Amino acid sequence: MEALPEDEEYSFREVVLPSLIPVVPEPELERESGERRRGRDVIVAVDHGPNSKHAFDWALVHFCRLADTLHLVHAVSSSFSLQCVKNDVVYETSQALMEKLAVEAYQVAMVKSVARVVEGDAGKVICKEAEKVKPAAVIVGTRGRSLVRSVLQGSVSEYCFHNCKSAPVIIVPGKEAGDESIVDWTRSEDPKP
Repeated sequence: MEALPEDEEYSFREVVLPSLIPVVPEPELERESGERRRGRDVIVAVDHGPNSKHAFDWALVHFCRLADTLHLVHAVSSSFSLQCVKNDVVYETSQALMEKLAVEAYQVAMVKSVARVVEGDAGKVICKEAEKVKPAAVIVGTRGRSLVRSVLQGSVSEYCFHNCKSAPVIIVPGKEAGDESIVDWTRSEDPKP
C-alpha cells in the first residue's frame, strides 16, 4: 500500500446527525488544563462490523471525556461502486449507523459527534481525515485476521499505524481477544446466563 499523494483529493459526504443531542457546554474546571476545557477531537473509524462497534465502545469508555468531539469516519471502497458516496442507499445506511452511534456517544460519555462518509481506500482516507482534523488520536478496530492473512491481504489498522503522521493510532483488538462487551446495556434485574 502506498501513501496518498498530498495533492490528491477524495470524495466525502457529511452525515447529518440528529439535532436532539444538545450541545455540551464547556465544563467549568478550575484546575484542569486548557485542552481539557476545550475538549479534544477524536477520530473513530466505523463500519457495520462487530469489531468496529467494539472499538467505538472502547473509545467511549476508556478514551473520551466531557467536551470532546467524536469524529465518526465511515470509509466506503471506491471499487464498491462508482460515486458510492453520492449513492443515496449507501449514504442512508451509513447515516442510520452513525445516528445510532452518535446517540450512544452522548448517552454513555456525553460527547458530541460529527460524522462523515468518505470514499476510497479505507486506510488512506482515514489518514487523510486525520491530517485534516488533527485529532488527539485515531481509534480503529481490527478484523481479527491471522497475521499471515493480514500481511497478504493488507490491514486498515496496520496501514493507519504505519502511515498516519498527524496523530497517534490506537488499535483496539476484537472481542475475541478478551472483553465480551465494554458497554453493558443489560439491566441489573435481568439474570445473567
